[in-house]
Amino acid sequence: MSEQSITISIRDEYIELDKLLKLANLAASGGEAKYMISQGMVLVNGEPDTRKRRKTRVGEKVLCHGVEVEIVAE
Repeated sequence: MSEQSITISIRDEYIELDKLLKLANLAASGGEAKYMISQGMVLVNGEPDTRKRRKTRVGEKVLCHGVEVEIVAE
């Protein structure tokens, strides 16, 4: 199974992890995003992170459902 990669541009200093998953269409709702994070289904920079409101910043990579999301500055 090949890994997909997408890029998300942010204009602020950070985006909360649950909001990033919704923006990247990896979660249908905030509740689903928070559940996936709490269950360790989301990796940030290769490590599981269960903080729902974790501040993800430019340069970080998030992996969920085989899709890698790279955060870049707008």
